[in-house]
Amino acid sequence: MGKKLIAAVFAAALSGCATAKSGFCAMSSPLRLSAKAVDALSNEEARTLLAHNRKGEKLCGWRP
Repeated sequence: MGKKLIAAVFAAALSGCATAKSGFCAMSSPLRLSAKAVDALSNEEARTLLAHNRKGEKLCGWRP
């Protein structure tokens, strides 16, 4: 995936509703990348991915 596409996916995922068990939780899932994909991320993309997964942990009960 290109960096712009990854950034667009993250932005779309982060724009969801924050209501537990609906909205964000119903539309999103944890973002898990291969080691190679993680190595290719920019710092901003890595921060966005981490923010998405932490939001899911807090609102949806995702486990790392």
